[in-house]
Amino acid sequence: MITPADQIVDWRRGVDYIGVTVCFLVHDGKGNVLFQKRGQQARDERGKWDIGGGAVEFGEELTDAVRREIKEELCTEPLEVRFLTAGEAHRTNDGKPTHWVYLLHAALVDPSSVKIGEPHKIEAIGWYGADSLPEPMHSQFHKIVDIAKAERILL
Repeated sequence: MITPADQIVDWRRGVDYIGVTVCFLVHDGKGNVLFQKRGQQARDERGKWDIGGGAVEFGEELTDAVRREIKEELCTEPLEVRFLTAGEAHRTNDGKPTHWVYLLHAALVDPSSVKIGEPHKIEAIGWYGADSLPEPMHSQFHKIVDIAKAERILL
């Protein structure tokens, strides 16, 4: 007999059901944000610059998810994590519609402590201000720019 749990084993977040992700503007407190160039093994939008993020695990507190993802991706501990807003991302990946709910945070770090922790997913990292954003940007970044500027994270 097939149980409900057996039926969802191969389901993918954001594709077969709505995914929930934390994303974060890693910043230095001086108006610069750290961007990551998505590597060839990233889930989607390879070669594009993006902020950090990752799925929330079952039972995990949101701030803990942000801290875990920053440690995994950037090998550092945030000095401060602050919730900013929530939103949705509807797009297409490999011809399939995706749907994610994102919970945007600001994360202050010591810039000298940051390095790439997932080289298979992250090709490069760099610090940027509002007047020098890298190209090409991730398709969802336009939603984040105004928030980052209004919160005086990106100057």
